[in-house]
Amino acid sequence: MADLETIWCERGGADGPLLVLLHGLGANGTVWHGLKPFLEQHWQGRWMIPDFRGHGRSFHRAPYGFGIHASDVAALLEQDEEVTVIGHSMGGVVALALASGIFGVRVKRVVAFGVKVDWTDAEIAKTRAISQTPPKLFATKAEAVERHLKVSGLWGLVAPDSAEAETGIRATNGGFRLAADPLTHALGKPDIVRIARTADAPMHLLCGELDNVTNPDATRRLGADVTVLSGLGHSPHVEAPGAFWHAIAAQS
Repeated sequence: MADLETIWCERGGADGPLLVLLHGLGANGTVWHGLKPFLEQHWQGRWMIPDFRGHGRSFHRAPYGFGIHASDVAALLEQDEEVTVIGHSMGGVVALALASGIFGVRVKRVVAFGVKVDWTDAEIAKTRAISQTPPKLFATKAEAVERHLKVSGLWGLVAPDSAEAETGIRATNGGFRLAADPLTHALGKPDIVRIARTADAPMHLLCGELDNVTNPDATRRLGADVTVLSGLGHSPHVEAPGAFWHAIAAQS
């Protein structure tokens, strides 16, 4: 477990421009493991993969929210450092917020995908209820892993004994619980389109053809053309890392 005040962050690559990869709600930085071979082969610079606060190996402390996460990521960077940011789902919103410039980060390019644009009152109420539910203690590791993979949208995409699964749970009090703090679901009633309009950097949007969280038409409302990833769902970076990377590279 990380120290109480630590944002867990993995870094790699060689000297050169910095690429920041941001995961979605309930997940952690291990979702980018499948993309690492493509970074090593094609990215001419450094890369950084944090776990947001309240997720994975990072500390738990409210408040949570898009701006809080953006501020935490900005604190990991050098002053005036220019970066490219790729964000999935909630991480995509954080990437757009970082591109606004108000966090002191110079974003050269932002890539957002799987971003949920439209929120119904029922969905907001559900996230609020989840945020107010105490962490569930599971008797077995397998039960906790299954729950984590379903909550993070990784069920059926990664093996239960994988690093993605292992870092999503914690042993505690004779049982197992999810590593993510339930309070991270307290997102309020987000106006994602308004956040996207603050972005002051070239924007590249992607959406899986089979994404069950959002769709290309909704994604276009963020203010840019959308690359539709044929045959892929909400987590294309996990489902098909190669196709995902090449879709990004084609637009660079």
